[in-house]
Amino acid sequence: MDQDGTSDKLEVPTEEDNDEERAISWGHVSDRSECSLLPHSHYWIASNRIVTTQGVVSGAVEVKEGKIASVVKGEDWKGDSRTKQIIDYGDAVVMPGLVDVHVHLDDPGRTEWEGFPSGTKSAAAGFWGGLVPENAFNATSLEALLSAGALGLKSFMCPSGINDFPMTNASHIKAGLAVLAKYKRPLLVHAEMEQDAQANYLEDGMNNDPRSYSTYLRTRPPSWEEAAIRELLTVSGDTAPGGPAEGAHLHVVHLSDAASSLQLLKEAKGSGHSVTVETCPHYLAFSSEEIEDGDTRFKCSPPIRDAANREILWKAVLEGDIDMLSSDHSPSVPELKLREEGNFLKAWGGISSLQFVLPVTWSHGRKYGVSLEQVALWWSERPAKLSGQESKGSIAVGKQADIVVWEPDVEFVLNKDHPTYLKHPSISAYMGTKLTGKVLATFVRGNLVYEDGKHASAACGATLLSKVPADL
Repeated sequence: MDQDGTSDKLEVPTEEDNDEERAISWGHVSDRSECSLLPHSHYWIASNRIVTTQGVVSGAVEVKEGKIASVVKGEDWKGDSRTKQIIDYGDAVVMPGLVDVHVHLDDPGRTEWEGFPSGTKSAAAGFWGGLVPENAFNATSLEALLSAGALGLKSFMCPSGINDFPMTNASHIKAGLAVLAKYKRPLLVHAEMEQDAQANYLEDGMNNDPRSYSTYLRTRPPSWEEAAIRELLTVSGDTAPGGPAEGAHLHVVHLSDAASSLQLLKEAKGSGHSVTVETCPHYLAFSSEEIEDGDTRFKCSPPIRDAANREILWKAVLEGDIDMLSSDHSPSVPELKLREEGNFLKAWGGISSLQFVLPVTWSHGRKYGVSLEQVALWWSERPAKLSGQESKGSIAVGKQADIVVWEPDVEFVLNKDHPTYLKHPSISAYMGTKLTGKVLATFVRGNLVYEDGKHASAACGATLLSKVPADL
């Protein structure tokens, strides 16, 4: 979450009331044509590459009233009398829509930074509640958040950057887990813990130029992540089977340290703790050696580390030690990035990236042999499970028709001529890079909300809220 202390958002396609969750509409839209570029509620999406839980298949996906009605392999669907409305994408990939569990849209509160309209079109937001010292030992307060539908809680083990979201320690987290266990929901944790004052890392005789990224990197060493995770794991055992917080779950956000911190998490998983961990595309795409003096677009917390660390992170993602990916999209107004001054120590931290995570993951993952199924696992299936969105995350009968269509071999350069929909694209660290994997279309609960640079005219989304267990 970097220095942005506003409520985290879960970015997923729209949803309606069902057994898993209940939704609050953003507004009533009577004309379907405003919600979708496609006028039909029953149609087929055909492709030679459909990513399913059984692998990549050639065939067609039947969509009816916002849900997946059938998935037909081969050419059998062509003779079906029901296939009157067909969208044939040929060799383009048809994949489950991405579920991003770690996004900051700053709405309400700082809409000049991003906001729902620019951050996402016709999508939904599920909210993580905040675990802070003020409410950690107040079970009634936490239960009110969870009963209102919060998908889980989020806490910081270091200063968040604003006073409204103070940091927690192991005792706060232990108390929060006890409440979360009743609701079977997760706690997301920003795992960094200050060891010494920042000044202690800026030693005499070293190059302490604030325009140098290496100066900033020394102020947030891997030991901060390791210390936080060590403390976190003193209470994570409560989530193991038979433990006092069985049913709760701990999720470490934006892991950057691929050394001791990752090893500690592997050991906790091996001991039966209910723990998962994510990393972000910027840790997999960039390295500290590449960041030029004064280019504060790359400042984030925890920081982007060296190339050797990046290689180990990739290995951990590929081998499953890191469970999923998230954007940690963290925008701001350009003035706060201090581009002219270039002072890494004073600039606002955060990587603006929401629109680019799929092509970034694919572009950098190809050299490691990443498959389409792995991309769907990291960006759809596992994040949907973490956030309790059981109706999402895969292309299967009965699931919501949340689908992304993209061309994995098409290259493009992110420059001022490339269509971008973020409020402040100039602050993104990805601007100026060459990527592979162009998104052609996005379907949200059966609505075609984006195709070839055009969005549906209305945002017909909903706020996703978790359903309170029947026994509470």
